[in-house]
Amino acid sequence: MTIISSREFNQNRSSAFRATAKGAVIITDRGKPAYVLLTVDEYRKLTKQEDSISEAFYVPGADEIEFEIPKLDDTGIKPIDFS
Repeated sequence: MTIISSREFNQNRSSAFRATAKGAVIITDRGKPAYVLLTVDEYRKLTKQEDSISEAFYVPGADEIEFEIPKLDDTGIKPIDFS
């Protein structure tokens, strides 16, 4: 576990982010622990959160794929007559 002051964090955030690879980073405010910096994976382990459905099915670049949804009348399906 790494402990840094809020001043150190503000001056060198990238160092604090790298330190999360070794575990939680405690950020102090006036010498007292005030914040904890974790990776998302570590946070999810602690809170036992699963990926959301959108994260589970996320495919990078999928929003750029062009496709056309066929119209229902082109499929030969006829609407139900409720009369």
